[in-house]
Amino acid sequence: MSDQPQRMQCMEVWGGSQFTAQAVEFGGLDTWVYSKPYGKAHAGGDVYYASSCATGRISRLLLADVAGHGNAVANTAADLRTLMRRFVNRLDQTEFVRLLNQQFSILPRTGAFATAIVTTFFEPSRRLTVCNAGHPRPLLYRAAQRRWDFLGNNTATRRATPSNIPLGLFEAAEYEQFDVELESGDCLLSYTDALIESRDADGEMLGEEGILRIMRVLGDFEPDKLIETLLGEIETRYPENLSEDDVTVLVVRANGRKLRYSLGEKLHALARLMGALIRSVNPRAERPPLPDANLANIGGAIIPALARRWRAGKGK
Repeated sequence: MSDQPQRMQCMEVWGGSQFTAQAVEFGGLDTWVYSKPYGKAHAGGDVYYASSCATGRISRLLLADVAGHGNAVANTAADLRTLMRRFVNRLDQTEFVRLLNQQFSILPRTGAFATAIVTTFFEPSRRLTVCNAGHPRPLLYRAAQRRWDFLGNNTATRRATPSNIPLGLFEAAEYEQFDVELESGDCLLSYTDALIESRDADGEMLGEEGILRIMRVLGDFEPDKLIETLLGEIETRYPENLSEDDVTVLVVRANGRKLRYSLGEKLHALARLMGALIRSVNPRAERPPLPDANLANIGGAIIPALARRWRAGKGK
C-alpha cells in the first residue's frame, strides 16, 4: 500500500480499472484499495471508484466486477466515472444504482453485465447505505465485539420483479438499499470473486464462508495491513489461487474524524460546481451534479449533530 494516503477533495472522483495499492482518506472514513488486473494487462475487469461531495460530507464507493477485459471494459469504466460525477452530491443512491443497471442493459456488447457493491457514507450521521447487485457479500467488523460477520439484509421480500441481481441482466430489476451505522473502528471488507473462487488446502472452493472463516482466524489486525495479510493467507493455501483472474479488495474503516478543508479548497469546489452548471446548458454536456432536494441532504449536516447533543445531555 502507498505510505501516503490520498486525501479526497470536495467534488472529486478517483479510481478506474488499472493496478493500484492506495490508501484514501474521506470525511469519517479511512479506505484502502488494492486492485490487480489479470496477467500483465494495463486495466482489468474490476472497476473501483470513490467520490466526495462538494462539502466532504457524502462519500461514495463503487466496486464492480465487469464481464470481460480489455478496451470494452476500459470504455465501461469511463462511463461509470461519468455517472459517479453526476451523482457526487446525491445522498440517496437509489437512482444512481438504477442508472448503473440501465447503463449495462443498453450496452451494445451481447451479454454485458457486472456484479457490484455500492456504498454511500454520510459523515454527520455515520450512516452507511449499502446496495449489493449480485456481488459476494461484504464482511463487517464490529470493533466493540471484535468480530467479523456478513453484512446483508437477510429478510426475504416477495417482489414482482427480480431484485439484487447482477447489473445489466434485467432492465426493470429492483435493488434494495439498507443502512448500518458505523462506530469508530468498525470496518467493511468488500472484494471481487477471485477470492471466493480460490481454493482451500484440500482443494475445495473457499466461497463466502471460507473468506469469513479466514478473517475470524486472523484475529486482531492493523487495517492498513489487512489486505496484504488476507491475500497472503489465500495465496499460501493453493498454488493457483489469485493468479487466474482480476483481484480487487476494498477495506473501509470508520475513524470518527471530520476532514477540514481550507477556504481555497471550498472555493475551488464551488467553482467546479458552477462550471458544471454552466456547461450543462449545452444539451450534449454531462448532467450537472446537483444535490438531492430533500431534508436528509439539505438539513442532514445539522439534524444528526443536534440529536447527538440532545442524547448526550440526557445522559448527564
